[in-house]
Amino acid sequence: MFWCKTYSIRGEFVVAICDECLLGKKIGKNVKINIKKDFYGGELVDEEKVFELIKKSSICNLLGKETIKIAIEKKFITKENIILIDDIPHAQLIK
Repeated sequence: MFWCKTYSIRGEFVVAICDECLLGKKIGKNVKINIKKDFYGGELVDEEKVFELIKKSSICNLLGKETIKIAIEKKFITKENIILIDDIPHAQLIK
C-alpha cells in the first residue's frame, strides 16, 4: 500500500506518493526530507491506483522502493531519474 495526496496547483494535477512504511519518518544527512502526513498522507491506495494517479498527473513526487518500482515498470521514469536518500529512492516527474 501507498500514501498518496493530490493537489491542483495553477491548473496542474500534482501527486505525491510514498511507500506506506515511510510516512512520518525523517531521512537524509545532506539532503533532508521529513515525510509529512501533510504532504503525502492524503489517502492509502493500492498499486493500481498509484498507476492511475501517475498516469493522469502532470507533476509527481515519488518516494520509496515500491513506489519507484511501479514508476520504472510502467515506464514513467528510468533509473537515471532517481536519487537515493539514505538508500531510499526518490524521483520527481514533470510531464
